[in-house]
Amino acid sequence: MGTLWSQESTPEERLPVEGSRPWAVARRVLTAIQVLGLLLCFSVLLFYIFQNCGPRPCETSVCLDLRDHYLASGNTSVAPCTDFFGFACGRVKGTYNSFQELATKNKNRLRRILEARNSWYSGSGEEKAFQFYNSCMDTRAIEAAGTGPLRQVIEELGGWRISGNWTSLNFNRTLRLLMSQYGHFPFFRAYLGPHPASPHTPVIQIDQPEFDVPLKQDQEQKTYAQIFREYLTYLNQLGTLLGGDPNKVQEHAFRSLIITSRLFQFLRPLEQRRAQGKLFQMVTIDQLKPARPRWMKCVEKTGTFFEPTLAALFVREAFDPSTRSAAMELFTAIRDALITRLRKLPWMNEETQNMAQDKVAQLQVEMGASEWALKPELARQEYRDIQLGPNFLQSVLSCVRSLQARIVQSFLQPCPQHRWKVSPWEVNAYYSISDHVVVFPAGLLQPPFFHPGYPRAVNFGAAGSIMAHELLHIFYQLLLPGGCPACDTHALQEALLCLKRHYAAFPLPSGTSFNDSLTFLENAADVGGLAIALQAYSKRLLWHRGETVLPRLDLSPQQIFFRSYAQVMCREPSPQESYDTHSPPHLRVHGPLSSTPAFARYFRCARGTLLSPSSRCQLW
Repeated sequence: MGTLWSQESTPEERLPVEGSRPWAVARRVLTAIQVLGLLLCFSVLLFYIFQNCGPRPCETSVCLDLRDHYLASGNTSVAPCTDFFGFACGRVKGTYNSFQELATKNKNRLRRILEARNSWYSGSGEEKAFQFYNSCMDTRAIEAAGTGPLRQVIEELGGWRISGNWTSLNFNRTLRLLMSQYGHFPFFRAYLGPHPASPHTPVIQIDQPEFDVPLKQDQEQKTYAQIFREYLTYLNQLGTLLGGDPNKVQEHAFRSLIITSRLFQFLRPLEQRRAQGKLFQMVTIDQLKPARPRWMKCVEKTGTFFEPTLAALFVREAFDPSTRSAAMELFTAIRDALITRLRKLPWMNEETQNMAQDKVAQLQVEMGASEWALKPELARQEYRDIQLGPNFLQSVLSCVRSLQARIVQSFLQPCPQHRWKVSPWEVNAYYSISDHVVVFPAGLLQPPFFHPGYPRAVNFGAAGSIMAHELLHIFYQLLLPGGCPACDTHALQEALLCLKRHYAAFPLPSGTSFNDSLTFLENAADVGGLAIALQAYSKRLLWHRGETVLPRLDLSPQQIFFRSYAQVMCREPSPQESYDTHSPPHLRVHGPLSSTPAFARYFRCARGTLLSPSSRCQLW
């Protein structure tokens, strides 16, 4: 019998035989480990890509200020798909108005400029502007002068019967002095301005006067009586302050009101003026009680008399060449998007599309300030006749006479360029039909509407939608009855009717109303402006990387775009806006957003919610 013996096996010999059950289990385990490893590596790679190539938060001071502004005005507890106005503007209170807020910031900037210590060339426009502002702010000197300066003016005009020192002058001579030397028009207004159809042709425009007391037909009986009493008290105090006998003052105050009431009978009815677009905003006594600060009045007066000087100073600080370049780049993108959109409008035939594209291509754009306002050498020449002192009233009268002479002189000289209707620090963009030019003042292209350092979504959503809105003013005529005979009339009317029904279906806050016949053209521009701005922004995202977002808002770039659009419209609705050519702010937000399918997509709005309707209108 042989002996039993064992031999040590190699590692390979100890592996399970292929096809055996232990080997199959081991292979599956190894494969799973490999797959998990690959998935882990892929996840890390994706995280790295999104962290480095996705939109990063903008941490600059201007972005953080804008984020804080959005957080302070918005109410994230409101569902964006049912009330985006409340989502973006839910915390604004009182008389807040985004445009008025920006206008106040611009005036604050002018104030800082005028209160800065600088040394200017003697006799320059800058020096006189600063001297005038400081004289206006020197209330101690004004109070010390008392009523003396005003009494001197009254004596020059023949005195005042209530003071017992009156020289009867020829009525026409007195009226001529008031209008030519003091810039006051008591019974009618007359001024030199451009002809509506031919802007380079001057015409003398005569209009009805503007009285301190409003027409009775526009007020409730109780409110009108209160206004009447307050105005009578004011006249009595003014006459007594100027040295008049209290009994005579009261008698003449009543006579003044009687004359005013009689003149009211000859004024054009308010409804007729409204129909012609000549509107004004009524305010109550309670709204007038919070007096504006002195500095604001002085800034406005200085801006009126020294506009070219303040324009150059404002633009130098608030609209430097890099800001202007960024604004022009934005405008170019908006204009190109409009041209692209015009080629696809179903209610335009090819001929009308070509005409519309040519009209956009020939459009002139003026950004920031007019060339005339940025020429300091002109200011030096224009201000030579201004004599400041010996008191503030005399300074004002000297400036009034100088301004009137400049206006006349400007119309006597050829002016091939467009005359701006706004100052560079104002916030109103506009389109001039006669000159075919669109104007965007520097005061509008400021935070929170625009800044070169903002995420592109902010600039396109706020300033970009405003630019697109103004461009659509070019084509208002096409939307009027018979305004586009070569268009597909049936398709155009269907789109117009759809838009009217769309706006009429929206609920409004209590006490708010609107006249769709007055607001229709602006509604169309709001809807089209948002669509054009979104198209321009989407194209920019496609071809340019590096988009940023505002931190802590938890909003994507596209969501920020819509948020910035709504932020422009933030203000409290007022019942006095019922005859405005713009819809109430809720409608200016909800109307365009609900007409934009991308809004519902990016905010994941369920079909059938207020801002995600089952059907939409397409006009532009």
